[in-house]
This record gives sequence, structure tokens and C-alpha cells, in this order.
Amino acid sequence: MYKVQFDEDAIEFLEKVPTQIKERIWNKIMQTKENPHHFFIRLTGRPEYKLRVGDYRVIVDIQNNVSILHILHIGHRRNIYRKI
Repeated sequence: MYKVQFDEDAIEFLEKVPTQIKERIWNKIMQTKENPHHFFIRLTGRPEYKLRVGDYRVIVDIQNNVSILHILHIGHRRNIYRKI
């Protein structure tokens, strides 16, 4: 089981969105803790991974050696790739 760590940028985004969207993103992240490589897709040419949650994307650094999912960014699909 992987532990989840949130970056400051991800926390700020979750504080701004409505509760329904926040809960949907949170539940999807919690589903991935058992086997993250089943849910996450590696970004082309980058070390990070993405998780689709409707129109939102969660950008994550998966640290397999210490079993940590480091949530770097969360955002709408039209804006998220400009941040990274």
C-alpha cells in the first residue's frame, strides 16, 4: 500500500473546487493506493504520471522505492499541462 503526499499546489486547488469535485478526486486517489500502476499513465517524455478524473487531471510522482504517491498538481485538463 502506497502512502499519499500532497504538494502545496495540489492542496490549493482542492481548497478552491466545490465539495462534490473534491470528494470525487479524493476517492479516485484513494482507490489507486493499492496498485497505482494500474490507474496512472506515464506522461510522454516526462517522469510524472497522470490520473484522469472526469475533466480533471492529477499529476503524480510515483516513488516505488519508498511506496509514496507524491501528488504534484491537480487541475482541469485544459490548464494542467501548462503548469508542468
